[in-house]
Amino acid sequence: MRILVADAFPAASLAELADGGHEYEYQPDTTADQLAERLTGYDVLVVRSTKVTAATIETAESLRLIIRAGSGTNTIDCAAAAERGIYVCNVPGRNAVAVAELTFGLLLALDRNIPDNVIDLRAGRWDKKRYSRANGILGRRIGVVGLGQIGLAFAERAAAFGAKVYAVAKAERDTESARRAAGAGIEFVSDLDELARTCDVLSFHLPAAENTRQLINRDLLAKVPAGALILNTSRGELVDEDALIEAMETKGVRAGLDVYADEPGTATGQIESRLAKHPNVYGTHHIGASTEQAQQAVADEVVRMIGAFTQGAPPHCVNLAALDAAQLAAAGSGGAP
Repeated sequence: MRILVADAFPAASLAELADGGHEYEYQPDTTADQLAERLTGYDVLVVRSTKVTAATIETAESLRLIIRAGSGTNTIDCAAAAERGIYVCNVPGRNAVAVAELTFGLLLALDRNIPDNVIDLRAGRWDKKRYSRANGILGRRIGVVGLGQIGLAFAERAAAFGAKVYAVAKAERDTESARRAAGAGIEFVSDLDELARTCDVLSFHLPAAENTRQLINRDLLAKVPAGALILNTSRGELVDEDALIEAMETKGVRAGLDVYADEPGTATGQIESRLAKHPNVYGTHHIGASTEQAQQAVADEVVRMIGAFTQGAPPHCVNLAALDAAQLAAAGSGGAP
């Protein structure tokens, strides 16, 4: 198959694609606007953060498979792909530890004011009196919102530091997740409101969806204790940014963020974000999954998935139901998707 790899990808994994008999083009600096003109003749598209719009999909006559080399697929128009008979697959779980590590790093940075320590020290200012004030992690009440692979990995690390970890109870949880939750000593509460009132740290690990959009809003933030810490390394869409800024200014809430509502869709560029610039925010550049370990694990899975697709069984397909519906509709009308 002909494969366009339109984002960063390890050289060793590219070599594996070639060894598997595939022809690939590696264009890691491709922008969303350039993608349509570059997709001609390719069967498979591999992307990380590059947006794949309905307009781009409409021009890709040969495309059969889109792989998001990560967990979320909110940057891909999955419905438009289904209408054209194109599978959209992701790579869940392989970068979970990397994101959890960054989340915990942001928690430690907030607790010990590490970035401000560094800035003052580099400027020649010594202020041990100010920077000696910290709560610590031992015994801290930390609420984890979303117990998927990343949420569980973060919860396990928080528990290892002696924190009291809480989450919202769920009627059904798979056996492995339940086992890990029990191992981390997670205590369950009835709903998100109770979690907000119980904990002085809330860490969010949810996909962008209709029911999670602006989940971190005025109503929720009104329930957290004064001085609470908010961690979000999942999706910027979860945050009502005006509401979070208001909570930071009126009740001393602080935030550790890796994602923003208006972040650039390219690796470098400019960002104009009141939230990212706020002094109560310690922020990073959407780098949660960006460790060499995580990217190699994801790349290994991408190679495996392409091999599986050639055998007719694409794993981790996120638009299968819509694809089946489109194919049935096409069959009923005598056409093809």
